[in-house]
Amino acid sequence: MRHGHSIANQQGIIVSHPDNGCDRFGLSELGREQVKQSLQNFGLLDVKTIIVSSDFCRARESADIASALLNGEASITLDSRLRERNFGELELTPDSAYVDVWQQDAKDPDSQLRGVESVNQVMSRVTSVVAEYEDRYSGATILLVSHGDALQILQTAFARVDGSSHRQLDHLHTAQIRQLQFS
Repeated sequence: MRHGHSIANQQGIIVSHPDNGCDRFGLSELGREQVKQSLQNFGLLDVKTIIVSSDFCRARESADIASALLNGEASITLDSRLRERNFGELELTPDSAYVDVWQQDAKDPDSQLRGVESVNQVMSRVTSVVAEYEDRYSGATILLVSHGDALQILQTAFARVDGSSHRQLDHLHTAQIRQLQFS
């Protein structure tokens, strides 16, 4: 699940550094409603679910809503490997800068232009989360709560395509839940 619409989304800025994202820029009212609707529509409310979330405020708040809707039975584990992709020098700048990063991603999945975390670095950390929790909770339903780029890149692993093509896959909207299965 991508976190719900956030204050950063509302302000049109990039918030990708833990100093800004862990304690600030939580969910907007729209985001809270999106998370509730998404969970109700996806059908997770009837399934025993383990929640693993980024420690960024907007993801934690999304995970808290999920846990509450699951009658508080779903424990939440915070995992920093699910954090937003670090956008380096672009921190707190207009989110229109994403396009330039994504164009560079398509050319070179190891690019760290302007201090941006590379696609391959993100791929390594998010796939390690999946591997660890799949091993630990084999057969369980695990709800990962993370961020747009981290989840877009994770999807490429499941689709068995190069991470540099993450923007060619269907875009994950705020609060959208997508089941991940290997192609």
